[in-house]
Amino acid sequence: MRSLKQTDILTGSIPKQLLFFFLPIWFGTLFQQLYNTADTLIVGNFVGTNALAAVGATGAFVNLLVGLFVGLCSGAGVVIAQSWGAHDPEAVDRQVHTALVLSVGLGALLTVLGFASATPMMRLMGTPEEILADSALYLRIYSLGMIPQMLYNMGTNILRAIGDSKRPLYFLIAASLVNIVLDVVFIAVFGWGVAGAALATVLSQVASAVLTLRCIAGSEGTPWHIRAEKLRMHTEVLAAICMIGIPAAAQSAMYNVSNMLIQSSMNSFGTSTIAAWGVYGKIDFVFWMTINSLGIAITTFAGQNFGARQYDRVRNGVRVCMAMAAGITLVISAVFYNAAEPLFRLFSQDDAVVAVGVGMMHVLTPVYITYISIEVLSGALRGCGDVRVPTLITVFFVCGLRVLWLTLMVPRYHTIATVELSYPLTWTLASLLFILYYKRGGWLNRCKAAKGLE
Repeated sequence: MRSLKQTDILTGSIPKQLLFFFLPIWFGTLFQQLYNTADTLIVGNFVGTNALAAVGATGAFVNLLVGLFVGLCSGAGVVIAQSWGAHDPEAVDRQVHTALVLSVGLGALLTVLGFASATPMMRLMGTPEEILADSALYLRIYSLGMIPQMLYNMGTNILRAIGDSKRPLYFLIAASLVNIVLDVVFIAVFGWGVAGAALATVLSQVASAVLTLRCIAGSEGTPWHIRAEKLRMHTEVLAAICMIGIPAAAQSAMYNVSNMLIQSSMNSFGTSTIAAWGVYGKIDFVFWMTINSLGIAITTFAGQNFGARQYDRVRNGVRVCMAMAAGITLVISAVFYNAAEPLFRLFSQDDAVVAVGVGMMHVLTPVYITYISIEVLSGALRGCGDVRVPTLITVFFVCGLRVLWLTLMVPRYHTIATVELSYPLTWTLASLLFILYYKRGGWLNRCKAAKGLE
């Protein structure tokens, strides 16, 4: 079975197809971020700085839990995209049903892990005592939404793998509107504080999961149509997903462990800094969602074209995606640097929080450009099935080096800027290694040999 979307990815204008695929992903990620941004805006303005810091302090650990599964989701997306590009609907059918069973099982595991470890993890990260109880409460309630969140993430990976990036956007718009309305009701009207913010997020995740599953279940006549009798694990499919997904999950875990260490370092500077770092993360996410969306777009583009044996088109797609990433990043950096203070005042009127946050923006936004090669090149390599070397580069030269910097330099030069410098130093080195590997590493021949392709 063929579709217009798939044909366009394999034969259409590369800039046009990447842009059309990227934009719905970008807007979808934007609305997904509105889950937590709405929490931050309403908590910061209706509850106060301590509650704002409490929500912000959970971010690194939440990202660790979710990132583990999102890595496995990306593995499912790659194998489905390659099978769809190779015109193998029977393989797509097995892969979709296996992926959904996997998402429920791991979602349940993450629920238990997040709920049980909330207080110990917040203590381990050095969360100040005055916000510890609220941070742990937010995390426990948030953990209750792991299964629907995992089902949504897996469902969107399935849809994007076959070339549909629009419907996930529609589902997230609806869910984010639910989240915003519930935030206002639970926090501003009922006065439930941090618990209300977490509950609103969980119910929004349920809405996005229901909409996504309804879409897939209603796709009669397609290889990704869900049928209850087919919901089981296919061991060969699980192995293929894990071969790509486990390194991606490990990479994500290492990223988030290093970010947890950064959060712990920021915690040592006090509540104002914790609140500023939490707000900075909400603003900074515009950059991350943009680059991540381009990475998802090039992963699907490379996966389908690799499956169709269109290797020159894979390389051309990478060049176009790199140019798009560079141009967009320069614009974001300029806007963020010059509008730092008004952006921060959207979230907090505390002058101490704003002053610290503006300093953070002025250190980090000019160096965003050093990161883009990591996301685009690793996305393309992952789409073709090469995950081992990119994972090693990321683990050792981004995460490992960052941990070393935080361990050795921050205690000696205990400033916020020292913590922040761990980002550009590691990004620059890893980007250089990715470019060298992409140019000289012989990765394409190994990917073809692994799939038995000429």
